[in-house]
Amino acid sequence: MTDPAPKLRKPLGILLMIVLIAIYALIVTALADPIAGLPILVQLPIWIFLGILWIFPAKPLIRWIETGQWKAG
Repeated sequence: MTDPAPKLRKPLGILLMIVLIAIYALIVTALADPIAGLPILVQLPIWIFLGILWIFPAKPLIRWIETGQWKAG
């Protein structure tokens, strides 16, 4: 994929980030009912894990928005 101009890269990246977070939120919302049926001490680490999980796929996208490169280096 060719790198769009920096002026286009930032708005495009932010739009993509919003779309990805919305999709992730829909997936986590679909898991809410089954998780809610678990004991609270089991729910807590699941919710913490799901609350942090979205960061890992977002990191390369944020790097691309800032530098135009997907990988560090």
